[in-house]
Amino acid sequence: MRAFAVILGPAARRGLSRLMPVAHHLRAAGARIRVEYTQTTEQARRCAAEAVDAGEVVVAAGGDGTIRLLAGAVIDAGGLLGVVPAGRGNDLARQLMLPHSPTEVADLLLHGRPRQLDVLRVAGQTIIGSVYAGIDAAANELANRSRLPASLVYPTTGLRALLRWPRTRYTITVDGRTEQVHAYTVVAANCGYYGGGLHVAPAARPDDGTLEVVVIRHASRLLFPVALWRMRTGSHVRLRQVTSYRGSSVTVRADRPVAVYGDGDPVGWGREVHVEVRPRALRIIAG
Repeated sequence: MRAFAVILGPAARRGLSRLMPVAHHLRAAGARIRVEYTQTTEQARRCAAEAVDAGEVVVAAGGDGTIRLLAGAVIDAGGLLGVVPAGRGNDLARQLMLPHSPTEVADLLLHGRPRQLDVLRVAGQTIIGSVYAGIDAAANELANRSRLPASLVYPTTGLRALLRWPRTRYTITVDGRTEQVHAYTVVAANCGYYGGGLHVAPAARPDDGTLEVVVIRHASRLLFPVALWRMRTGSHVRLRQVTSYRGSSVTVRADRPVAVYGDGDPVGWGREVHVEVRPRALRIIAG
């Protein structure tokens, strides 16, 4: 039977509340589960690596940022990751159709098959879902300071960011093919969802060895709210201002410094970002 090590950070209230009923079911089934409380990202990664060495499944009880944080350590140590969805966005859980009820989560952790997912590498970091440089990154900065629920925070901050957004030109190179375009955002997606359920890249698959690059080109400021609304269903890709590319790597250069985010957390700030795929790098319980 699997043994589990749950790694919690200092802001773990939501993760802990979701974890407790899952832990009850795991222990009732005879599984061994322990919880490590950490204060820094370095400590969390170290605890994850030690858990892998001890033969335990590392469990991320949180959202996409928590999964991203632990996934890198699990990959480096050659371990297996489990997820208790407990974040504000839960976009990877949505992509993988992971359960949310405590009994179903516990059953998946106990008996689910490992699945090998691609990950993205950018600026020395591991990203699971997507990397984005544009209005969405600016909105993410605002969202991280907001106390609104996910259903309101991302649309609200997206509109606030739009009002401040200056015209920006990007040079986008996908597997050696280059295009210049004025755009609101460029998204390099390993998974289809971001921003708390927006289906930004419907064609993206996390295990096909490629990334999907979605570009929302500059147009009237009325376009972006329309595109944002249509992202709920993925139908924005039918707008003529939206272009998609597919490849194993992308380099994005902007004509001014812009914020770059990945999985809801800051990746960097500058004029250029390079993203590439690491195929089938992460083993995760998802089947």
